[in-house]
Amino acid sequence: MAEVLALVEARLITALGEPDARAAVTFLGTDRIEVLRFTGGGSGDDGGLVRYASLGMSSSPMSDPTAALADPVKGPRAELVLTVRAGLADTDKVLRPLAVLAASPQVEGVVVAPGASLDVGEPLWPGAPFTSVLVAEPGGLVEDLELDHPLDPVRFLPLLPMTQNEAAWKRVHGAAALQEKWLNSGTDLRDPLRRPVALD
Repeated sequence: MAEVLALVEARLITALGEPDARAAVTFLGTDRIEVLRFTGGGSGDDGGLVRYASLGMSSSPMSDPTAALADPVKGPRAELVLTVRAGLADTDKVLRPLAVLAASPQVEGVVVAPGASLDVGEPLWPGAPFTSVLVAEPGGLVEDLELDHPLDPVRFLPLLPMTQNEAAWKRVHGAAALQEKWLNSGTDLRDPLRRPVALD
């Protein structure tokens, strides 16, 4: 699936500019996952933002964990994209946690989709108040990548860091309700040191 990953990387570069750093992580029994860092040069106003994108998650389709046999061709494909404000925290340490999340479909047999919560069980970076992320709707920052039939398109899923309280509240009330709370509170979801939203 090297051809798929080459197309995915080209789409990321078109949307975000050339990566200025990359790291590769290989987990036992999985394909290699790379994480690319972009610090500007993409379309729009990227001033002061750093973006991290996985590369490798889309090499295989995600399969329903209840299926007896995984389909090697058909099924949803995705990569993960995290955007934070630069210079406020040591967010480059997110590379390994992000690779862990990107490997979760292969390791745990989960299908990562908008509205899902993903938890790494440790701060996303040193001092981060977040151990988990909410998977948001794709299509804004990086457009879906259409692949030749019968392959499903690759979707680029934004990740929104959540505090433990926000993650617990989301489990009860749902992703849409949490996003509405953030919106109504004017929460800067790109602030790597932001305080949790009031959940009264």
